[in-house]
Amino acid sequence: MTQNEAKLRIEELRASLRYHAKRYYEEDAPEISDFEYDALFRELGDLEAAFPMFDSPTSPTKRVGGMALDKFEKFTHRVPLGSLSDVFSFEELRAFLSRVRESEGEVFYSVEPKIDGLSVALTYENGVFVRGATRGDGNIGEDVTENLRTVRDIPLVLNEPIPYLCVRGEVYMPRAVFEELNRAREEAGESRFANPRNAAAGSLRQLDSKITASRRLSIFIFNLQEGSPYMDGRAPSSHTETLDRLASLGFTVLPHRARLSDADAIESHIAALGKERPSLPFDIDGAVVKADDLGVRTSLGELTSVPRWAVAYKYPPEQQETTLEGITVQVGRTGVLTPTAELSPVRLAGSTVSRATLHNLDFILSRDIRIGDRVIIQKAGDIIPEIVRSLPERRTGAETPFSMPTVCPSCGKPTVRDADGEGAAVRCTYTGCPAQRARGIIHFASKGAMSIDGLGEQIVCALLDAGLIRDASDLYTLKAEDVARLDRMGEKSADNLIRAIDASRAAGLERLLFALGIRQVGEAAAEAIAARFGTLEACIAASFDEFAAVDDIGPITASGLCEFFAEQDNLALCARLADAGVSTVAKKAPTADTLAGLTFVLTGTLPTLSRDEASAKIKAAGGKVSGSVSKKTSYVVAGEAAGSKLTKANELGVPVIDEEALLKML
Repeated sequence: MTQNEAKLRIEELRASLRYHAKRYYEEDAPEISDFEYDALFRELGDLEAAFPMFDSPTSPTKRVGGMALDKFEKFTHRVPLGSLSDVFSFEELRAFLSRVRESEGEVFYSVEPKIDGLSVALTYENGVFVRGATRGDGNIGEDVTENLRTVRDIPLVLNEPIPYLCVRGEVYMPRAVFEELNRAREEAGESRFANPRNAAAGSLRQLDSKITASRRLSIFIFNLQEGSPYMDGRAPSSHTETLDRLASLGFTVLPHRARLSDADAIESHIAALGKERPSLPFDIDGAVVKADDLGVRTSLGELTSVPRWAVAYKYPPEQQETTLEGITVQVGRTGVLTPTAELSPVRLAGSTVSRATLHNLDFILSRDIRIGDRVIIQKAGDIIPEIVRSLPERRTGAETPFSMPTVCPSCGKPTVRDADGEGAAVRCTYTGCPAQRARGIIHFASKGAMSIDGLGEQIVCALLDAGLIRDASDLYTLKAEDVARLDRMGEKSADNLIRAIDASRAAGLERLLFALGIRQVGEAAAEAIAARFGTLEACIAASFDEFAAVDDIGPITASGLCEFFAEQDNLALCARLADAGVSTVAKKAPTADTLAGLTFVLTGTLPTLSRDEASAKIKAAGGKVSGSVSKKTSYVVAGEAAGSKLTKANELGVPVIDEEALLKML
């Protein structure tokens, strides 16, 4: 085939594939089979490989991802991607409408669903997609162009060669895709994603765009940031006109929009969206009410960080009614028995829920929750299913309240109720309990502890059942050929696991102390102890008073440390880990006192730093990082999609800063 013939065939294949992709993805009316489409796709890929001079960033083959990146480059938005003020009741919404009416008279609003996803800006030059970036802090985001090319709802070429256009949209993962992805991860022994938004955010920030392509993300465009959607450059007069015009150019714009002026009609539309929320194919967490007339927006202007012409009405957590079919009790790594509700499956906030946390016995008794009850459930923070209340007036089940087992369901040894201030905890105190052993190893390998990638619950249980390990130290004696013989573990997976285990030897004392599962010793306490004592040997020799003298270490934690290091089995485990080459020396120590005495809370997605990276920088400068906001919090560092922690900070008057301000402090 000559170059000219190849060029003509490549152009023909690209046009054909674009046409059939539109028929399949947008119009739901395919004209050819998947097999025929795949054959055309392979032919195009082969020709592009043979004739690289005809490569194009707008080719349909770019939808499957390209070369992996080392990192994402920072991108400064020419027009900031701002946020909106939140309102949580119709009274607050009406107050907003009244303020606008007093200033502008009767105004029409665009009332739209607030998609629960990840905000991005897309830039087009002469009708061709040239760049895509995450919102970040609104001013600086990350260039994720190659990943966004894989999102099929994003047109790589517009229907008209508009000279310049920048639009804003929300990338999301459809609910059906989310459930399919989680099923696949479970089968592979990987952890489930908590919700579609987290899955979408993680997928879009993959350094390998092929992974992003496999996650089948989608997008809704909801705003024109910059430029004109018309060839003659004229400006639209309203938001509704703008979105209609963007749709004609090939964008998938927000659905379920309504142009309304009456407050009652606006409330009715928001309420109707809320009722429809469980059945939508995508997650929403609210409704946006924004002035439709662009001239009104200019007149109203903006505050420091939010516009005066729009608000976001946030829905309360979605609740569903179902039946409590039973209560199972699991044994945790420290021996605590945790009751879990077994529910009749019900759709809730984007996923099917069949289990929910019951926390402890006091939680169950205080709410008079009994097996067989009809119960109301919701997701705490839209993530963890929990029972809000039972409906005793409809009770047809158990006549007597639930009680915790008097013997451990795993080993059969007697259980005891804590008397050390932890209150409602019932635990098995037998150190040889199989359930404690399994969960202890799972915790040992978890993120923040030894961070052994690929060592999830299923593999840990398989290793224990096969007799390949008895405790965490045995992980370091595993051989790839032994692991490869386990179900669902091939040679490559086994090799990857062994490499991850080997890499964890250098994790350092900070993470080792946390990994050991000592009662009350979390990541922050482990780092403080490591910074104070320096070596595991010094920790073993330390007294109660020495532990209690460490900042943020109280008497209960000090007692837990002393009890742990007094057990001969625990000392033997520590010795075996050291013999296996696991580092028992502190890796980090504060290198400066720039932030000494300051406590920070991180919330949302920061533009350039991961949560772990930001925490490490704060701690290296002598500061502390907490997981909850209180009056003692010095600063809350807020990124994109900051949630309840930001709300609480505002309520308590705690200063809120962004990543840029944090870096300046450092």
